[in-house]
Amino acid sequence: MKGKKNDCDLKTCLMCKLCLKEWLPAIEASKKNFHIRKGEVLFKEGDPVTGVYFLYDGKVKVHKKWGDDKELIVRIAGEGAIAGHRGLGTNTVYPVSGTALEPSTVCFIGLDFFTATLKVNHAFTYQLLMFFADELQESERKMRDLAHMPVKGRVAQALLSLQKRFGVTDDGFINIILSRQDLASYTGTTYETLFRIINELVDGGTIRVSGKSIAIIDPDKLFQITHESIQ
Repeated sequence: MKGKKNDCDLKTCLMCKLCLKEWLPAIEASKKNFHIRKGEVLFKEGDPVTGVYFLYDGKVKVHKKWGDDKELIVRIAGEGAIAGHRGLGTNTVYPVSGTALEPSTVCFIGLDFFTATLKVNHAFTYQLLMFFADELQESERKMRDLAHMPVKGRVAQALLSLQKRFGVTDDGFINIILSRQDLASYTGTTYETLFRIINELVDGGTIRVSGKSIAIIDPDKLFQITHESIQ
């Protein structure tokens, strides 16, 4: 990671938006900004927790080992989002890894200062609690889907969720570039199965593909696939 200066406007991330204005100088003095390359590891599963990260720009996949040679992407963090928070608690090791999906700028907040921020800034603490609750519900939904939803339904749901989260480009493609392997890891399937399902959706006129980019042509059809999968 390369250290960078003056890359944070103290307005973008969840913490800066919700903390007291009087607390912002303390954040400015305590934060450390870094630029990470695509594919660079931000934090690694099993490493001691030293703090949390906020994304100023870019995207980071949060992933966990799944078997000996597989991974499961549990979340994709975008601009303004927090990462590394799953290591908070009494067991102070990261239970997941964070890896840049594209060149990104991150803000590192040390654990002691982050704890002090929670004690002083009640609005931030409350919203972080709500974020944890939402994330827990989403994790439980994904685990349910892994157990009960066919792969095609999970792929359809993933595409709809990614478009809702990151929007679309001017050309109509989902505004995130994922390799087919990453998309497979995000949906909890193999590369080969994902490749077959993507081709089926393309042939059916539901999506279109250009390289790694995917555009949803018929969102109603994708929604119908997810609905049929949980009957």
